[in-house]
Amino acid sequence: MNIVLYILLLIVGLGAGAVIPFLLKKKIFAGEYRELEKGKKDIEARYAEDCENHKKKISNELKDEFAEWKNEYNKKQNHKTNRLNEMERRLIQREENLDRRYTNMDNKEKELKKKEKDLHYQEEELNALKTKVNAIYEEEKARLLKIAGMTMEEAREVIIKQCESEARMEAAQRLKTIEDELNEKSTVMAKEVVSNAIQRIASEHIISSSVTVIDLPNDEMKGRIIGREGRNIRALETATEVDFIVDDTPEAIIVSSFDPIRREIAKQALETLINDGRIHPARIEEIVEKIKADFHNFLKGVGENAVVELGVRDVNPELYYYLGKLKYRTSYGQNVLQHSKEVAMIAGIMAREIGANVNIAKRAGLLHDIGKSIDRETEGTHTELSVELVKKYGESDKVQAAIASHHMDVDFTSVEGVLVQAADSMSAARPGSRREIFETYIKRLEKLEEVSKSFGGVNKAYALRAGREVRVIIDSNELDDSRTFLMSKDIAKKIQAEMEYPGQIKVTVIREVRATEYAK
Repeated sequence: MNIVLYILLLIVGLGAGAVIPFLLKKKIFAGEYRELEKGKKDIEARYAEDCENHKKKISNELKDEFAEWKNEYNKKQNHKTNRLNEMERRLIQREENLDRRYTNMDNKEKELKKKEKDLHYQEEELNALKTKVNAIYEEEKARLLKIAGMTMEEAREVIIKQCESEARMEAAQRLKTIEDELNEKSTVMAKEVVSNAIQRIASEHIISSSVTVIDLPNDEMKGRIIGREGRNIRALETATEVDFIVDDTPEAIIVSSFDPIRREIAKQALETLINDGRIHPARIEEIVEKIKADFHNFLKGVGENAVVELGVRDVNPELYYYLGKLKYRTSYGQNVLQHSKEVAMIAGIMAREIGANVNIAKRAGLLHDIGKSIDRETEGTHTELSVELVKKYGESDKVQAAIASHHMDVDFTSVEGVLVQAADSMSAARPGSRREIFETYIKRLEKLEEVSKSFGGVNKAYALRAGREVRVIIDSNELDDSRTFLMSKDIAKKIQAEMEYPGQIKVTVIREVRATEYAK
């Protein structure tokens, strides 16, 4: 019995030992399952949150990209609109210039008809005078024949002397009148010719500076141009001998140098490197050397374009190079090539107006300062060097003479030389064409007022119109009206003798009498 009981207890213990671990494992597995379910839900929640954040990020990036594209599109549209507006403005200006030209032509035609009519009246007056002289001659002849003791030859001699005296008197009076009319008309015509010439070539000029701004496709290009630890920009500055300024200016780099040719070479080199895309020291040196080697031909092309633009024929191609160098030469801040083209245009227009040789005036105007392209490497004034260059390359004696006299170093030998000198003065003295030190400008105005006040009877003097005019107010009690005219001439002569200035200065002397009384 005990054995059976032990066996039963053993069997029950073995069953309990097998069931209890199973139940424990089941409970443990249920807990892990719940943990896994919870982790799954956390992962799904984080995934959903990450998806939502990623979606928002992509949406914001797309919005920024769209805004950037929209700004670029608006910028391009504004640029196109500005270009169209500029073209419209130029077309309107050309149309206005054409209208003025047609109006001037109509006025000239009316003036010519008026002159023709005046000449016709003068011819009729001369014929009437001849008829009157003949009648007087016949009358005197008949009267003298009646006088006893006088032969025909003696009577003829007396009549001839009387007629000669009267004719000379009337002719002198008539010539004086015609001379005064011609002087007045010639002054008006000269002013009209000069004003028309200036008006037809009126243009805006920007004074040359010592920096050039190069546009970049994007700001990332700045980093490529600078290179690792600045090696690319150092190679650029070494090869081109200029300074590259990289600042906060968006999409731009500034090239700084007082040598405009170096600045142009650096500009072309950098633009070539940007378009090529390969920017490293070896490539930089290769591009710069290539541009320097081709720069001579580039300058010839610039000179040739200037000749073609002005329509000057048969210019020796060797002169193209020297004309091209003038584009990178300045005088008081004024570009010499642009100045030469302007002088050629003004001289040509004035020559056409007065019937002079247009070709000679244009050629001499274009080449009058060509010596400035070599005056820093060769001894001599720019006028002497200009004459030597044009003589070397086959320009005519008239062109050489006009160039030699454009600063009045020698006497004028032709009307074309006078036109070139006048055109040169107009182009150089035009307000805004040349840079002038502010202190020098102020001193010149003060000197102008000081010279005007140095005369007795002057109360006040004012320099006006940037020194182009001085107005002098005199004491009406000390000087009369006749002395006023002499005062203006005396002041003008003293200004000419003691001062240096571009163009001309108008002197206006004012004498005013004021009577003041009070009603009480």
